[in-house]
Amino acid sequence: MRLPIATYGRRDLLLSTVLCGAAVAACAVFADGRPWLWLVAAVPFVLWLLLVNFFRDPERTPPQGERLIVSPADGTVTDLEEVDEPEFLGGRAIRLGIFLSPLNVHVNRAPMDCEVVQVEYRRGAMHKAYDPRARTENEAASIRLAVLGGRVRMIVRQVTGAVARRIVCPVTPGTRLQAGDRYGMIKLGSRTEVWLAADQPVRWQVAIGDTVKGGLTVLGELLPSDDDA
Repeated sequence: MRLPIATYGRRDLLLSTVLCGAAVAACAVFADGRPWLWLVAAVPFVLWLLLVNFFRDPERTPPQGERLIVSPADGTVTDLEEVDEPEFLGGRAIRLGIFLSPLNVHVNRAPMDCEVVQVEYRRGAMHKAYDPRARTENEAASIRLAVLGGRVRMIVRQVTGAVARRIVCPVTPGTRLQAGDRYGMIKLGSRTEVWLAADQPVRWQVAIGDTVKGGLTVLGELLPSDDDA
């Protein structure tokens, strides 16, 4: 049976278990005559529970359909807007942003069956993930994907927040992923985005404010276009 803890966070969780366990044990040793130490011991214990919750990684079975775009993250849809992306998508693009709170599952998943074409890492600021400036200024990692056998291009981008300080994105060009496959995570609060060319027909099935689950929620469906027949 698979341990339901993210592979990318097991070392962090092991270290926090040792440190929090030591703090609780120290409080227990010196609690005789000092009952208030049990209240102090509750702090590292609660912190440990929060970290276990943060690094959880439940199994997910994605919906079937080669044109379905499955959410790459758990969280809340915060924006769906048109932006510029001339380098990979060739001009105007549609960007869907998902905000992940510290209580969400933070493992990122592939939105479709795809092949990684490029991986781009950008250093930047650490604005809060829901701050509009985070979309253009924060540290980020983008995987540029070919989907539908290379007929359509897509970008999935991980963006740090004020609390998140580390992006985990171990994939490399040539990596093939199936819809729902895990490919990385952002530690302690973040934002995940899906980008498509603006002229790519899409039937979006979510709206701003909707709650989504990575590997489960269908964000939209790619529709046939002149170049994708």
